[in-house]
Amino acid sequence: MPLADSFWSVASTDAISALNSSLAGLSPGEATRRLAQYGPNVLERQRRRGSWIILLSQFKSPIILLLLFAAVLSAFLGDSTDMGIIFAIVLISGVLGFWQERGAAQAVAKLLAMVQVKVTVLRGGAAVEVPLEQVVPGDVVVLDAGDLVPGDCLLLDSTDLYVDEATLTGETFPVEKTVGVLPAATALSGRTNSVFMGTHVVSGVAHALVVKTGQNTEFGAISQSLQARSPETEFEHGVRRFGYFLMEVTLVLVLGIFFFNVLLHKPPLDSFMFSLALAVGLTPQLLPAIISVNLAHGAKRLAEEKVIVKRLASIENFGSMDVLCSDKTGTLTQGQVKMHGALDLEGKDSDRVLLYAYLNAINETGFANPIDEAVRTFGKRDVAAWKKLDEVPYDFTRKRLTIVVTDGGDGQGNLMITKGALPQVLAVCTQAEKGGQTVALDGIREQVDQRYHELSDQGFRLLGIAYKRIGATTDITKDEEKEMVLLGLLAFFDPPKPEVAKTITDLAKLGISLKIITGDNRLVAASVSRQVGLPSPRVLAGPDLHALSDAALAQQVSSVDIFAEVEPNQKERLILALRKAGHVVGYMGDGINDASALHAADVGISVNSAVDVAKEAAQIVLLEQDLSVVVAGVQEGRRTFANTLKYVYMATSANFGNMFSMAGASLFLPFLPLLPKQVLLMNLLTDFPEMTIATDSVDPELVETPRRWRVADIRNFMLVFGTLSSVFDYATFAVLVLLLHANEKLFQTGWFVESVVSAALIVLVVRTRRPAFRSRPSKYLLGTTLAVVAGAIILPFTALGGLFGFVPLPPIFLPYLAGIVLAYIGGAEVAKHYFYRRWR
Repeated sequence: MPLADSFWSVASTDAISALNSSLAGLSPGEATRRLAQYGPNVLERQRRRGSWIILLSQFKSPIILLLLFAAVLSAFLGDSTDMGIIFAIVLISGVLGFWQERGAAQAVAKLLAMVQVKVTVLRGGAAVEVPLEQVVPGDVVVLDAGDLVPGDCLLLDSTDLYVDEATLTGETFPVEKTVGVLPAATALSGRTNSVFMGTHVVSGVAHALVVKTGQNTEFGAISQSLQARSPETEFEHGVRRFGYFLMEVTLVLVLGIFFFNVLLHKPPLDSFMFSLALAVGLTPQLLPAIISVNLAHGAKRLAEEKVIVKRLASIENFGSMDVLCSDKTGTLTQGQVKMHGALDLEGKDSDRVLLYAYLNAINETGFANPIDEAVRTFGKRDVAAWKKLDEVPYDFTRKRLTIVVTDGGDGQGNLMITKGALPQVLAVCTQAEKGGQTVALDGIREQVDQRYHELSDQGFRLLGIAYKRIGATTDITKDEEKEMVLLGLLAFFDPPKPEVAKTITDLAKLGISLKIITGDNRLVAASVSRQVGLPSPRVLAGPDLHALSDAALAQQVSSVDIFAEVEPNQKERLILALRKAGHVVGYMGDGINDASALHAADVGISVNSAVDVAKEAAQIVLLEQDLSVVVAGVQEGRRTFANTLKYVYMATSANFGNMFSMAGASLFLPFLPLLPKQVLLMNLLTDFPEMTIATDSVDPELVETPRRWRVADIRNFMLVFGTLSSVFDYATFAVLVLLLHANEKLFQTGWFVESVVSAALIVLVVRTRRPAFRSRPSKYLLGTTLAVVAGAIILPFTALGGLFGFVPLPPIFLPYLAGIVLAYIGGAEVAKHYFYRRWR
């Protein structure tokens, strides 16, 4: 069944035979069998990680591996109990992380199933839609404008098919594709009888035979050298910098503690184990799992707001976004383009203009669009006498659509009708009809321009209608679009959404400026903007963009409200200029020409009704094309970001304080202040409340403005609150040593209990910038915190406590413990007040 690599050199009938397929496609049963044989139609880098991979990834930290090695070494030296306890704690920690990550991955997979890219294939002769992942070799696919090509395919038939192959060949303009047989040595860019995975249809229709899928495609072969993973988001960049910071602190602390303990003649193995345990204690081990859980929890809540997240890290960027770029159609307006009228050049309603517009729209086969639908709905005519002969499809460079029809029995020869953006139609006209007479266009151009400005200023979008008699000619190309006669104008309107002005105000309150990027002329764009509450918008038009260098554009782009008359290839340039100016940029698009801008943005946003290529390029998909949905999504993104930072602040400050205290205590005590297994247990217990942080409430002020990772803020918080924690740790040392004259086991027990209780309760303080009593935690966070506090106090009195080397605490210690913890909470409230006041 395998087909030669050079399938473009094989006749379509031979290719169908080689793949044991037919023009009617595969049977449903055969398609299922081939899916099992070839696997899902995805690239390797798109495959979801299996459960075993997620589990093993919990133990990939070099520190964890060193700790396990040391535990095995201690068993060889006769301490198998300690080895078992350390193994158990590391395993429990890993399983908890696995459980959280796996649950998050499954939840996200269910959400992604809601926005799958579907492909139309022939199964047993019937056209059915299947997920792109289920396309197999031998399938016959139906391609239309906006569709992603689901594999490497040989064309069986095509009509005016143009494909964007920029991802493969770098070619800027769409390539025309036709049926035929080519030499085997034809280069990729010249294989005009084939279409390839990773490309998309710009216009036209076709049936194609799928030859290769997944990694076997041309795109699969070069995907590793292109970009193995998506560009790093702002949030991921922050996590990486935070990781480097922790690595530096951990390395200095561990080496210093190990050196001084050996210098003080403590057992080298115990000192080594203690240093490693401190490293584990300082590192927020569950950070990857906590981030995954926070993001998955945020994704589920976003789904309730009709926002589907395709890439979890983009949630944080959604919250950090301070500029949102969007087209006006369907976003600011109702997205229901309606025709206002068909006018002659004197501004009067014209049946002839309407007839020609209807003939053009009814015979268009490139791609479905609201303009043609509006014409067909407004101007139904009896056109049975007219017959379509040829078509030059619309493209985003010409901005024109031309069809050729028979003369309708009037004996004047075949008629070529062109409809498109008025400036582009004027560019191919030399004459115009006025008052039933054909006159030179130059003589009335000023009058046409005046009418164009009048109607545009009222918010109408205008198209031009032109024609040319071409005698007996039946086949044309775009080169025939010249020396035409301008007949009239088509006026369209798309009313603003009733609530859009309030939504724009809500975005502004969130610190997000809305920038409109549209192909409409500057007058129409400005008119609509005024209607939705932007009274004096600053407008920059596409032709002016050409005159600006990238540096100059980056200087001006922040102050512009509307980018009008923008060409498709200029959208990406605008997004990159905004990012260069320091903004976190969201781009909302749903069209064929939006893919590159969606890729370039920090947050690519599309809608579920968008064309496949836009939906695939986006990181976030809206189930409704409504800016109010974006507002809700941004707020949820900021809550998710705030809860993630809560964990980072809590974990690093508490862990740093404990490790700093242990490092100091180990220098003046004749024994280790905590055994390695006790350090690991403490770290595990204090992580329990923080695992519920995704459910916590967020203070409103944290949602009001965009926020980003600031490692300097984390470092300062860690130093301030970690040091404060150590002050009360040393107070505990004083009580244990000076008042209770504690031996090794009593000291370790007392300090363990104080560390766990204070670290757990302080979570309720540092989780908010407000006084703790004015910000209610979630019931899950409060419940797990109180459970850990109770567990830590009870543990020394149990047999399990004995395994960890703990002893029952004297009753007199409990009042001291309560006093120290209360003083710590009060001190944290005071420190928090001054810390955030200075931060502001």
